[in-house]
Amino acid sequence: MQTPKMTASGVNVHYGSTQALFNVSVDIAPATVTAFIGPSGCGKSTFLRCLNRMNDTIAGCRVEGRITLDGEDIYAPSVDPVQLRAQVGMVFQKPNPFPKSIYENVAYGPRIHGMARRREDLDEIVETSLRRAALWGEVKDRLATPGTGLSGGQQQRLCIARAIATAPEVLLMDEPASALDPIATAQIEELIDELRASFSVVIVTHSMQQAARVSQKTAFFHLGSLVEFGETGQIFTSPSDPRTESYITGRIG
Repeated sequence: MQTPKMTASGVNVHYGSTQALFNVSVDIAPATVTAFIGPSGCGKSTFLRCLNRMNDTIAGCRVEGRITLDGEDIYAPSVDPVQLRAQVGMVFQKPNPFPKSIYENVAYGPRIHGMARRREDLDEIVETSLRRAALWGEVKDRLATPGTGLSGGQQQRLCIARAIATAPEVLLMDEPASALDPIATAQIEELIDELRASFSVVIVTHSMQQAARVSQKTAFFHLGSLVEFGETGQIFTSPSDPRTESYITGRIG
């Protein structure tokens, strides 16, 4: 058995007096795509945001339980959330490039984290990140133009390049293709498959077909609880919980 990259144990999340997640425990394996599926409002994005402490930014949100990265508690008082988010990168549902040049979008993280001493080092990080995000060939001659001028699919790949520029260990993706057309979606899916060689990738998706295509592990959430977690093939072909089967066959959703 490989050692998990991240481990969540007994995670509960409250928004004020409302409990959104109930006792969720899951292991995130290295070099694997883990998909979180389930109906809208079932807690999958809430749980994803626990993994890089994005919920810290929401007033009245309380996270209980333990989440570790390489065995270290990410909610320990000594952990700087900004530093954590360099290790656990995030790509959002809607492409959100900064209103800066393509180059500056990718260079931003490495610069604030002091990862490049010289301009040549920064150039190299930017090129490598854009290559890994399958975008370099399309933008290498216009790095000084605004990232917001790219197409939707290109903007999302730019956001992926930005997220991987800080050399994270885990990459979180919250429905990264839901705002994109089918061709751009296929490109993002292909990219996710390539990225898992270097990162643990966790993807929230409303598309079961997408989960089946890109992931090796799948977690099914329902009403704030983790119902079932296992190998993607097994979850989709012979789920052990009737609620999972009902969701996959379209009876609940």
